[in-house]
Amino acid sequence: MIWDILIAVALVIGAVFTLVGSYGLVKIDRPMSRLHAPTKASTLGVGSLLLASILDAYSSGDGSLHEILVMAFLFVTAPISAHFMAKAHIHRGTVAAAPPTLESGETWACLDKDREEQPADTSA
Repeated sequence: MIWDILIAVALVIGAVFTLVGSYGLVKIDRPMSRLHAPTKASTLGVGSLLLASILDAYSSGDGSLHEILVMAFLFVTAPISAHFMAKAHIHRGTVAAAPPTLESGETWACLDKDREEQPADTSA
């Protein structure tokens, strides 16, 4: 009985987070803001749905590590992919506002366009 309640709560929480993340992905107009919805809300939603699957598997005695591995990879890969998409967006120069300047006069690592490329050493 308690397992069924926990599974139902995890499913409802997962469904709500996934719905909010999907709605945010559709309704937010700026691309950089649009990254926030799927990487935060949908990741938590799918994680909660996987938690419900884990609870169901262990309540029936068929527990496995597959869902735990999927959840771990999800929580690792979603923020990293969003970071790379945001960095590519900054490289293209399509951000709404430029990042603040650093106090020492240096540029951000992703915006260092004045730096000349060093030729590769092929004399090995």
